Amino acid sequence: MSDHLLGFHYRFVAGEGKDTLLLLHGTGGDESDLLQLGRALWPAANLLGVRGRVLEHGMPRFFRRLGPGVFDEADLTQRTHELADFIRAAADLHRLDSERIDAVGYSNGANIAASLLLLEPGVLRRAVLFRAMLPLQPKTVPDLHGTAAFVAAGRGDPQIPAEGTQALVELLSASGAEVTVHWVDGGHGLSQEELPPVRAWLAGSGMK
Repeated sequence: MSDHLLGFHYRFVAGEGKDTLLLLHGTGGDESDLLQLGRALWPAANLLGVRGRVLEHGMPRFFRRLGPGVFDEADLTQRTHELADFIRAAADLHRLDSERIDAVGYSNGANIAASLLLLEPGVLRRAVLFRAMLPLQPKTVPDLHGTAAFVAAGRGDPQIPAEGTQALVELLSASGAEVTVHWVDGGHGLSQEELPPVRAWLAGSGMK
């Protein structure tokens, strides 16, 4: 059963540790979609699954798009700040360590997680971005020193062009983030084979 906070539907599952995974679904998903993935990636973490508030043909998303790969940047900017406000409020409500929140996002969820890094630096400690591209060009380059990102991309992805992923990686790196890039031979969907590298990165790589 979902809870509600600042207009967001979400699910919170307490873990044994002090770290929290913010779980951000792809188009058509909901707050429960990535709970199993999150638990597989980090068994001890708190899990915070959130549902996007924008509907596209009845399917939840985190922000509007004007066409395939063409984002409504004004809406994306607004939704990013709203999600950051939710994260801060959820951390207060559930007594989470706000300096130990890591995002795991897939597709649309990965893109708004990337937007959080670029527009709200400091809200996330780390981010796992499955099938992400550069969502927008920020007006100023953020300072992401002390932040880390794991970017998982598919060489055969028909929805995310390689140059879009590369542009994201380059901007995050230029901003001072520690970026790990992992390419797989698959397409837009996730495979079990790419989970162990993410699990190892969360457990011991990136920033602690």
